[in-house]
Amino acid sequence: MPPRIACLLIPDLPLRAELRAHPELADAPLVVASGTGARADVIAASPSAQAMGVRIAHSVAQARAACPEVRVRIASPALDRAARATLLDIALSLSPRAESAPRTSGLFFAEGHVFLDASGIANLFSSEPAFASALLARAERQGLPGVVGIASSRSTALLAARHRMSGGPPLHCLTPEAESHFLAPLSLDLFDPDDRLAQALTRLGIHTVRDLLRLPRRGLAHRLGPGALALVARAQGVDPSPPLAQPPARHLEEAMDLEAPIDHLEPLGFVLRGLISRLSERLALRGMACEALDLHLGLEGGGQDARRIGLAAPTLDLRVLLRVTTLTLGEHPPHAPIVRIAIASEGVPVPSDQLDLFLPRGPDPAALGRTLSELEVLCGEGRVGAPEVLDHPNPRGFGMGSFAPTAAPKPEKPRLPASPPRPALPALRSG
Repeated sequence: MPPRIACLLIPDLPLRAELRAHPELADAPLVVASGTGARADVIAASPSAQAMGVRIAHSVAQARAACPEVRVRIASPALDRAARATLLDIALSLSPRAESAPRTSGLFFAEGHVFLDASGIANLFSSEPAFASALLARAERQGLPGVVGIASSRSTALLAARHRMSGGPPLHCLTPEAESHFLAPLSLDLFDPDDRLAQALTRLGIHTVRDLLRLPRRGLAHRLGPGALALVARAQGVDPSPPLAQPPARHLEEAMDLEAPIDHLEPLGFVLRGLISRLSERLALRGMACEALDLHLGLEGGGQDARRIGLAAPTLDLRVLLRVTTLTLGEHPPHAPIVRIAIASEGVPVPSDQLDLFLPRGPDPAALGRTLSELEVLCGEGRVGAPEVLDHPNPRGFGMGSFAPTAAPKPEKPRLPASPPRPALPALRSG
């Protein structure tokens, strides 16, 4: 069976990255600029801003002239990295093999996409369109609406997704037999060739895939450069890239650059709530929980504050994670106002507890972990647990170990009395 590759594409990733961190701006006319100042270029604009005349590649001054009430945000590398990492988490929630695509330039510089293995999805979904619909739904819940293309190679799946950006349903599933008919009339601009190759093809009057495949292969690389052979292979639906691999890293991070320094705990709590909430959602997509939080604070004046917040038990409870973080910052506040926040975690498997069908329901393991985590923050690290007897001459000496309640003993099954041995039947013998 040929491989099947799905491509989840977000056409306006800078805008979606800002709205993911600031959902209160969803209905406002919003633009994302490449830098500060009135001459900075607009790299993304919300639908309400575009309806009022704002266009991509306008300057900020032109955007303000077209829409005086427009909200301008500066493109944040931290939010962009978090949004691209979230795309990978969404893909890994449905497939064990996925890979983030590198950032593109030129015509498609604002898009972000991820490739995932769609082979064998019939075991979980009824069809490829059902799989694509589930992928779109999960991306929508994470604030990253986009389009999906499924084909036999990465380049064809990406082209199928880009083809849906112009309109129509947000998913496009190509069968192996239909790929050549789909590729033939496409413009070569969708392949995003380099400037030198694009100019050479334009001079020759080559604009579509059909025109390119009509050229003789002999001497093609000598006349148009080595990139022409790679372009021909992509136009034929051949993908020279290696197979998708399973990413080993489980380090997830959410970060944000603050518009103004924060020196009070109350406004800092609102920012931390959004960061921890998005981090927890990404961990839940991968089926993991948070065992410790790595908090990195960028301080005014160039200082740094890094601390590790341990948890007594893995959890995804937003209230617990926010409470232990604020308690730690309240006990040891930073020595300068905060201008940047980054919070990360190494995912661990979600703890599970198999309940006994014949015993009463015990305490919730998540509630126990939440209580232990809060007690450890209040009392100090290493001061909450279960006492242990030490091999020490002091009779009052004891140690502290991790608290793990023992399972209740299972009731023994009643033993039935042994039945008496059955009498042996007399043997029959014929005369």
